[in-house]
Amino acid sequence: MQTPSLRLSIPRHSAAAACLFLTSSIACAGVSTSLEDSPVLSTSDVQAEALGQASLPELCSQYSADRGSLGRLLSFPFSAKRNARMQRLGEEWLVRLDAVAFEQLTRSEQVDWILLRGEVAHDLAALGDRVLREAEVAHLVPFADSLVALLEGRAERHLPDPKTVADVLAGASESIEKFREAWNGEQADDQAEGAVTPSAARRCASSVSRLRRDLASWYKFSAEYDPLFTWWVKAPWSDLETDLKDFEKFLEQKVGGIDTSDESLLLGDPIGNDALINELAYERIAYSPAELIALAEKEFAWCDDRRREAAGAMGMGDDWRAAQELVRSKHVAPGQQPALIRELSDEIVTFLTERNLLEIPLLADESWRMGMMSPARQKFTPYFTGGEVISIAYPTGDMDHDAKAQSMRGNNRHFSRATVHHELIPGHHLQGFMASRWANHRSMFRTPFLVEGWALYWELHLWDLGFPESPEDELGMLFWRAHRSARIIFSLNFHLGNWSAEECVDFLVERVGHDRNNAEAEVRRSIQGGYGPLYQAAYMVGGMQLYALHEELVEEGAWTEPDFNEAVLRQNSIAPDLIRAYLRGDKLTRDQPVDWHFQGVAK
Repeated sequence: MQTPSLRLSIPRHSAAAACLFLTSSIACAGVSTSLEDSPVLSTSDVQAEALGQASLPELCSQYSADRGSLGRLLSFPFSAKRNARMQRLGEEWLVRLDAVAFEQLTRSEQVDWILLRGEVAHDLAALGDRVLREAEVAHLVPFADSLVALLEGRAERHLPDPKTVADVLAGASESIEKFREAWNGEQADDQAEGAVTPSAARRCASSVSRLRRDLASWYKFSAEYDPLFTWWVKAPWSDLETDLKDFEKFLEQKVGGIDTSDESLLLGDPIGNDALINELAYERIAYSPAELIALAEKEFAWCDDRRREAAGAMGMGDDWRAAQELVRSKHVAPGQQPALIRELSDEIVTFLTERNLLEIPLLADESWRMGMMSPARQKFTPYFTGGEVISIAYPTGDMDHDAKAQSMRGNNRHFSRATVHHELIPGHHLQGFMASRWANHRSMFRTPFLVEGWALYWELHLWDLGFPESPEDELGMLFWRAHRSARIIFSLNFHLGNWSAEECVDFLVERVGHDRNNAEAEVRRSIQGGYGPLYQAAYMVGGMQLYALHEELVEEGAWTEPDFNEAVLRQNSIAPDLIRAYLRGDKLTRDQPVDWHFQGVAK
């Protein structure tokens, strides 16, 4: 087991002292600061150094840049050229990485190599999935190929022939009209309403919207700058732009049967067991979806037992629901939530500092800010979110009475006390602060199992350290702990096709104790809010991983508490199992196994 080395610790309040310390240290070491004493490099030395092989951090940055360059050049959907070019990029990078002498790398570089190769392979797999999903809805957009060809031509820097372009645009409008007539008629059995799932129809509409925006950018490049282009193309483009906008609505409403006026609609796109297993392998989780659900159910049962105990301590028998309702009523008055957030942040920083749990840079504590969350966003995130800016969810004057009440109840004092540390310090704000300063070439490997797992590890750890001061505080922490377990259960069951979105909402209301509006927002966020399929499961699962690693290295090993916490933060937001292998001093291999069967937290 690797023993951590000692760190130089300079008082965070004394920048001047730090400068004096460094100056005197150099002098005491007998090191001259004169430029005259610097070694003189030959031209050949400089050339050799300048043209040397890229390091692994540089390779990570280069792949990220390559992927970004192609992604911006070929940003549009339904493009065979885009797909082929992205595939070629990935295959070239796999060859390049496989040629690296892995055994000659430092251990930190070996971690980078494993991460980078996994990222390239995952990008190729995601590309294959994209091709299949586009093929699934290709019959809905028979006009796409001719329009995509215009965008591909621009990417290759070909100047368009105005009359030919005008014909293409007019032809696309005609194709759209013919498709709509055929769908509305009885010309084909496979074009009956309901033949396409609502999720596939919405996905296709989103792709058409992206295609329209890319075409608008393509048009603006020549319009008015090229008089002949404008003369030919202006009218057919104006018609087509309108046709595409209308077609997006047609796909959702007529093809998918979606009521787009229903603001409460919950519509996701389940990916199935095989895709979940592939995503878990990419995230380096050695459990199946069913095994993770079983772990979560054990955690949930533990939370129920503790909630009954807290209710008893409040004189309410074992009725945790009634006790939780009382806790939810203890919110501050409108306008007072920012003051509460500041108070709770100061409280947790004092708690951590007095116990020497981790080093908190002065600038990290000084630089976080507050913002207020819009009512529209609260439909997706009914509780505050954080980072350098903590976004406060609280009612505004134009929200209806019921929404105001649910927002205030859901962000009560005790629930907030249990999560301010999740969003700020030691959670996401401190995490982001450190990630921007340590190993930031690894930001491309950002995983929710570390990002959310780090904040959840602290929720679990603070419970063990006695952070809750009252039964009400305990219920606040237990509400969130039960919710994190519930996220594993409902999100995986949804993607497995076991539960509908409505069943997920019912589960959160009945078993966790959410108000229905907040439960709907949580499910909406999970299935249609732009998160990956494993994101909601990653909170508690990542927390379990770091909790187990803390047990190994601190409670049973030689690491101190502050050294362990800082070492994790310095690895950036990478897979916890690779942090574990690195900090334990495990031998790393090209085919680093995914075999860490960490246990749940509940005792």
